[in-house]
Amino acid sequence: MVEVKNVSKLYGGKPVVDNVSLRIAKRQITSFIGPNGAGKSTLLSMISRLASKDGGDIWIEGRELGSWNHKELAKTISILKQSNHVGVRLTVKDLVGFGRFPYSQGKLTKEDRRIVDEAIDYMELGDMQHRYLDELSGGQRQRAFISMVIAQDTEYVLLDEPLNNLDMKHSVQIMKVLRRMVADLGKTIVLVLHDINFASCYSDYIVALKDGKVVKEGPTDEMIQTPVLRHVYDMHIPIEPIGGNKIAVYFT
Repeated sequence: MVEVKNVSKLYGGKPVVDNVSLRIAKRQITSFIGPNGAGKSTLLSMISRLASKDGGDIWIEGRELGSWNHKELAKTISILKQSNHVGVRLTVKDLVGFGRFPYSQGKLTKEDRRIVDEAIDYMELGDMQHRYLDELSGGQRQRAFISMVIAQDTEYVLLDEPLNNLDMKHSVQIMKVLRRMVADLGKTIVLVLHDINFASCYSDYIVALKDGKVVKEGPTDEMIQTPVLRHVYDMHIPIEPIGGNKIAVYFT
């Protein structure tokens, strides 16, 4: 379990995450939703220790985050940020191989290569695994980075707006892959999502943030309701049941 206790982060003296406390249960998909500037990405970065916190505590598996050494943490939590820039020219397979670095330190074993191949197949990248990243579309590169995270084989997978630059087909594909990772592999997935309908259709639990604070959290069915979304987004959002899911009609 991940426990966030009274965590804050300041930028320029202004709180972007303000005294946030929450628990992230294991083996489910938890989505962070909310308007721009709500603190979602910053909170995700602090949980992964990519960003430092200015107050509070974060506990992973009953251990305070600061007590983990880097190698242990990299085998427990993986994170994919919104912007990923690689300074050298890599193929898809090379990139995915980097996901095994916490285990192999750059010297891939036979087992590492098997896991890399499986991660490539998970994201249906086999036909482009030897192509260079700069030859791919934005969506194809995003899928390659997600494949790298899958290869890292951590219990906790943190994804910051993983559907950026993806078309509808590949957005659905990725969300289905994440659900399969929870069901088949016992992963714990934490997402920052802008599209509340993807959150509605694929999440087990939703945390809504606004102005750096958690304004509401709960099981998805309790969160995808017009009064809740009005409070979060300051707009009236009707909800329609479609195909067993609650769909937010926010575009009218």
